[in-house]
Amino acid sequence: MKKLLTYAMSMLFVALPILSAPAWADSQEKDADRLQNSGTVLKEILDVPDDIPQDLLDKADCVVVFPSVLKAAFIVGGSYGRGAMTCRKGPNFKGHWGAPSMMALEGGSFGLQLGGEATDFVLLVMNERGASAILTSKVKLGGDASVAAGPVGRTASAETDATLRADILSYSRARGAFAGISLEGSTIRPDGGANKKIYGKKIPAKQIVRGKVAIPPSAKNLVSTLNSRTPSAKS
Repeated sequence: MKKLLTYAMSMLFVALPILSAPAWADSQEKDADRLQNSGTVLKEILDVPDDIPQDLLDKADCVVVFPSVLKAAFIVGGSYGRGAMTCRKGPNFKGHWGAPSMMALEGGSFGLQLGGEATDFVLLVMNERGASAILTSKVKLGGDASVAAGPVGRTASAETDATLRADILSYSRARGAFAGISLEGSTIRPDGGANKKIYGKKIPAKQIVRGKVAIPPSAKNLVSTLNSRTPSAKS
């Protein structure tokens, strides 16, 4: 019996790497798809005439996209999403857009319950304080970083107190409708596991967006869309 148990354990150790390889590859493909979907969602939103005001997009240091965030009505306000964050390169976030860090969004009520429907979210990070907080650790929106529902419309006035003070402006798209929405109470953090799958090694989110890695093929659409719509920051 003891010999049989030892043999079984030996076979298990041999089989585990073989069994885990397909799972790892499948997970890596899902993260690449998520990155590709982030670019698709952002392009679709920016192609709509009345969406994010151009002057706000031009002032943003970073953009975060969460495609198909899932909300379950039976979990009170429960929400869960994975997406990507890309920032302007350069010491003061003034240059072209760089490689994205994978991000995770979790938390309480998003202010609008849509049953089990998936919702796309876009966040504009408006200053270095907000960007540094998000890239360093888990951040509670409305607590560790201020957040406000972003104004909508290409010609909409962005000169409101909430907009001027907020570190982050948030938007949502569901059922074809696009609007500013509060994400206060939810949390956002770098997804280190997904970053490792995308870039092939463990690397801090801050180093990724600062241009320490090449832009992966699955992020080309996301980065090129931003570089074409707002190639450099405007004060």
